[in-house]
Amino acid sequence: MLSKRLVKCARLQIVIHGGRPIVGASCRVATGAVQAEGSVGKITEPMRGSLKGLIDTQAPRGTRDFPPEELRLRNWLFGEFATVSRLFGFEQWDAPVLESEELFVRKAGEEITDQLYNFEDKGQRKMALRPELTPSLARLVLQRQKTLPLPAKWWAIGQCWRYERMTRGRRREHYQWNMDIIGVAGVEAEAELLAAITLFFERVGLSSKDVGIKVSSRKVLQSVLEQYNLPSDLFAKVCIIVDKIEKLPREQIEKELDAIGVPTETVQGVLSAMSIRSLEELEKLLGPNSEAVSDLKHLFNLASGYGYSDWLVFDPSVVRGLAYYTGTVFEGFDREGKLRAICGGGRYDRLLGTFGGDDLPCTGFGFGDAVIVELLKDKGILPEPKQKVDDLVLAMDESLRPQASGIASKLRKSGRSVELVLENKKMKWAFKHAEKCHADRLVLVGAEEWSRGCVSVKDLLKREQLEVPVNDL
Repeated sequence: MLSKRLVKCARLQIVIHGGRPIVGASCRVATGAVQAEGSVGKITEPMRGSLKGLIDTQAPRGTRDFPPEELRLRNWLFGEFATVSRLFGFEQWDAPVLESEELFVRKAGEEITDQLYNFEDKGQRKMALRPELTPSLARLVLQRQKTLPLPAKWWAIGQCWRYERMTRGRRREHYQWNMDIIGVAGVEAEAELLAAITLFFERVGLSSKDVGIKVSSRKVLQSVLEQYNLPSDLFAKVCIIVDKIEKLPREQIEKELDAIGVPTETVQGVLSAMSIRSLEELEKLLGPNSEAVSDLKHLFNLASGYGYSDWLVFDPSVVRGLAYYTGTVFEGFDREGKLRAICGGGRYDRLLGTFGGDDLPCTGFGFGDAVIVELLKDKGILPEPKQKVDDLVLAMDESLRPQASGIASKLRKSGRSVELVLENKKMKWAFKHAEKCHADRLVLVGAEEWSRGCVSVKDLLKREQLEVPVNDL
């Protein structure tokens, strides 16, 4: 048997035979497994005796199971995402969780590149589980760029994967709600997206006293750096460091900026500019003809018209960590400061060009499912959706089971949700179970009633019991 060793790549294990990795999209390696010569990409067979005992019943570290009670909550949340998207006239899209690694590898040493779940598949193609949705959206837009009617308003909910340090509200997989507008160059697009976010917050019971949205523009930092004649090739690196201002001590930020070659005077100028908290101060710094100032003034004016200006906070230190942002950026936060960012987004007018296509003005946001649930828990307003059926159907005698099945079928075809009791159960059990699944009615198929062409229907809301003809159900 050939010698072998195990290598971890993200959470994937790769068997190395003679220096050659053997991996596949479905690759798994069992302890003590034997890999045959030349079986590249094939699942290894466990050695005899290695399958004894109970398997690990926990989900992989950083991931989640969704048993029925948890899935009901997720469906509620996704339903709110979907409702808001439809209220704004957006169309839904989707794409594979598995994408080409090339789609996510970017310049400027972004943190997200180091967090990829990436591997080589059986065809020696470099693949990755998507860490976000926007690049997949860009790929779809490029597919249809010549025929896509503009503006396009698209939304999606998709699972994303990042191998990162886990904290409260941060896991290695999460679901993300995205809304994007393609083809609108003005900040009217950002204003519409911010309106969608604030409407969502209101629908789930949050107010501007609970949540705020920090707003700025990357053009602010760009203008400041231009004042100090900093080379443009450092801009993306500076953005990544400035994005950490609220997470790291000032001394650490200064140290990191110095490490990439930013002069001390420029460092102090940048940090001073990032502490500004009003558009009036910003205008004094950048001048009345600044494009960044003009865009932000217009955006805040539109927010006032929409009626959500009290949600917005001007904060120039918000630049977002992804290199593709080019203009307005924003980030939702809880005002008590207990949690990481709730959502974030901005303008990315040059992303399509980095993939070899023609650039189009684009703006959008990503809204994860984890932090918002933690916030709603903290506020005591997280709902607990219950199992719900319209009818519970019970055969009072084993001989009447075919008739009960027919009743259940008839009700389902009429659009009612029905749970049919499949075993011999007593009335006491039936009432308890009806309460558990929040049934509106208990439909009892008994011999006497059936002989008259009827069933007994107990309305559990009105606490009434009637004999109802089968044809009137």
